[in-house]
Amino acid sequence: MKYYFDNFYDWWKNIDKFILSLILSLFLLGLFFSLVSTSLIASDKLNTNSYYFFIKHFIFIILGAFILVVFSFFKEDFLFKISIILFFISFLFLILVPFIGIEVKGSKRWLDLGFLPRFQPIELIKPFFIILVSTLLCLNKNNLYFKYFLTSFVLLPTLLLLISQPDLGQTLLISMVWLALIFISGINIYLFFLFFFIVSLVAYYLIFFVSKFSYIKLRLLSFLDSSTGGNYQAEKASDAIINGGFFGKGIGEGTLNSKVPEAHTDYIVSVVSEEFGAIIVIIIIFLYLILAYKIIQKVNFINNEKIKLILVGSVSLILLQTFVHIGVNIRLLPTTGMTLPYLSYGGSSIISTAIISGIILNLTKRKIV
Repeated sequence: MKYYFDNFYDWWKNIDKFILSLILSLFLLGLFFSLVSTSLIASDKLNTNSYYFFIKHFIFIILGAFILVVFSFFKEDFLFKISIILFFISFLFLILVPFIGIEVKGSKRWLDLGFLPRFQPIELIKPFFIILVSTLLCLNKNNLYFKYFLTSFVLLPTLLLLISQPDLGQTLLISMVWLALIFISGINIYLFFLFFFIVSLVAYYLIFFVSKFSYIKLRLLSFLDSSTGGNYQAEKASDAIINGGFFGKGIGEGTLNSKVPEAHTDYIVSVVSEEFGAIIVIIIIFLYLILAYKIIQKVNFINNEKIKLILVGSVSLILLQTFVHIGVNIRLLPTTGMTLPYLSYGGSSIISTAIISGIILNLTKRKIV
């Protein structure tokens, strides 16, 4: 049994080059914005090489490109098998977080195992979560409700571990992706809204009655009533977008990076808008929409239900994360700390996005007869 393409020529001949070009364009844009937006941070705060963050970002982009090619090189059956194995390995890492995880600003979300750079296990889980849930939903069993029951054994432990960190943003993201997958699988619409109501009710309870999530409550209240304060980052981000105008202040003229910590991760859209203008942000949004459209267009010509679910789940993850990130930057949503796929600085986010992109390229390639 062959697990991968025989040679690079076969891979290149069958890959969807338009989708590949969109993915690479977004990654390269992220690299460029990293260069122009983080050099000042490194020189001022770290008193070191002004290209410190850019070099790290570049290394992760190279690693991400390699991972993207590897996952797009596999044969489909092997991709599904290896992804399920990798889900359970990543899940073991997530279990370790409450015990040996690194605490940053009151949250334990990262692991540092010594032989690996510091990483966020949930970022690795997300692509494989989609494949595992899609596989369970496509089991050869007539009882669809039994399949939903099985997927809950994947969802609930993951959510409980995220809640313990605490990480409400990723908790809601995973829940929404799960809801998108079961909706596409053909669930009864009343049952779907029941699931949606339960997820909303649990989120409400966690935010307002669990002390671990009191910081989310403060963010939400300050979002609804700016006079209460505590919304400094969001205010500075929206000010940066306003100050940038339509064409921006120019490269290196932005001040958001010096005012807001981690602006190049959680507020990259505001950083870009301040220096390059709203026009560039609009173009970036169009790139995401075109990417999603081209993938969904491919879904229409695929007969395999599992592949359809995986592709729709992957698109849902990218679009939901993009919507949340941009929504926070323009103060449409309260602060969540969500990165922007492809563009935000951060090793775990880049690797996760590269895996998802590799899976998308694998399942949208031309079939060899």
